[in-house]
Amino acid sequence: MKPIWIVDDDQSIRFVLEKALAREQFASRSFSNPRDVLAALDDDQPQVLVSDIRMPGGSGIDLLAKVKARLPGLPVIIMTAYSDLDSAVSAFQGGAFEYLPKPFDLTRAVELIRRAVEESLREAVRDERVSEMPEMLGQAPAMQDVFRAIGRLSQSNVTVLITGESGSGKELVARALHKHSPRGDAGKGGSGGSGGSGGPFIAINTAAIPKDLLESELFGHERGAFTGAQSMRRGRFEQADGGTLFLDEIGDMPFDLQTRLLRVLSDGQFYRVGGHQPQKANVRVIAATHQNLEQRVREGAFREDLFHRLNVIRLRLPALRERREDIPALTRFFLAKSAKELGVDAKRITDAALQRAAAFDYPGNVRQLENICHWLTVMAPAQVIEAKDLPPELLGADPYLPAAMAATPDPAAQLPVAVAAPATPAAPALSADPASAAWLLDLQREARRRLDGGEPGVWDSLTQQFEAQLIRTALDLTRGRRIEAAHKLGIGRNTITRKIQDLGLAD
Repeated sequence: MKPIWIVDDDQSIRFVLEKALAREQFASRSFSNPRDVLAALDDDQPQVLVSDIRMPGGSGIDLLAKVKARLPGLPVIIMTAYSDLDSAVSAFQGGAFEYLPKPFDLTRAVELIRRAVEESLREAVRDERVSEMPEMLGQAPAMQDVFRAIGRLSQSNVTVLITGESGSGKELVARALHKHSPRGDAGKGGSGGSGGSGGPFIAINTAAIPKDLLESELFGHERGAFTGAQSMRRGRFEQADGGTLFLDEIGDMPFDLQTRLLRVLSDGQFYRVGGHQPQKANVRVIAATHQNLEQRVREGAFREDLFHRLNVIRLRLPALRERREDIPALTRFFLAKSAKELGVDAKRITDAALQRAAAFDYPGNVRQLENICHWLTVMAPAQVIEAKDLPPELLGADPYLPAAMAATPDPAAQLPVAVAAPATPAAPALSADPASAAWLLDLQREARRRLDGGEPGVWDSLTQQFEAQLIRTALDLTRGRRIEAAHKLGIGRNTITRKIQDLGLAD
């Protein structure tokens, strides 16, 4: 293991920490200024860096930024006097592993360094794994069966029907089937006929497009075919020529369009809307649904002949609760992915938090886990996510509003808990305190007004107003003291500083 680096111009601080670390069998190396640290990084690296914030010849804040630029995953603990905390929080923006206020308790300091070392060692292994992550993850037997099926289908252009709950990753499987087939990039040079040069992958969600537009989306239209058709447009079948067309939520396709789709699958020909010349496209179709198509056929909502045409090879994707052993790897992967997308350092997660996360049933499956990891990247107060930092639904709280409101017939009465609030216990039932619930009803009415009016970005707009009002109120109560306000709100120092800047509340 690499040594712990200590940076402080105070020789007594360096001495005390060196001796304490030596008693715990940790090697250490000391520096009196940031300049020497940066020079040493050319030849060596620490396991953990512990630095003072104010030193002659350079600031700990500047050192943190330079070290993070060279070693993004290195845990950095900042030693700071209480009066420095506000400036430190503002400058670090979540880059520091943790703060060690001076004067510090030596036992606590060593324990904090030990925790940083443990996380560093674990993350070194995990980062290596994440950097080599495949396009799909899964060690569970059910997922291994899916991977084997994709492998067996790699040289085939057969039609595939993918079934599984919403959010379970059906489109990822479709993309993998395309990529590893003669029509995909991995199939270049294979014996796939005209599609063997890396054809396109075109996806369409048949449930997300209005019925009167879906026909044009699939088959295209000629100029003047209907009001607004000012030019000829190629549909998804033509766009997918030589490649793969992924029809998601095929169980929701209107019945009359099912007839047209069946005809295309039968002879490969179709007509654009308003057209009279038959078109032809060399397309492999992969369909997906979360519904029971056999039941839909019995109900008369889905054509039996189309079902048999699509159901040549069926792949069933397991729900996330059926593959809990994959949750830790997926969580780390999504945390790294979210951090990369947001341009911030990836957060680490403790084993206790992972164990708690793996116990949740995830009705939204992998998509819900990815959203939770995005929430944690933004909202968790420290670089290490502990069990208490998980969102309410993972901690046993109801992810929706209280039962009294959820029971109302108005669908707008349920709001997801992803509003940026701390992970506190579930709110009391409305009947317990009608006065405190009045604002929820006001929120419901405001949300409904905006949604009915077609206003864009309703989620972001209301969430920002909600957060801003909470922070303004807390700052007013604490007379502008940010750390005290953060404590009252139950959020971290980093979080309140970032929110104040993002929401434009800094004076």
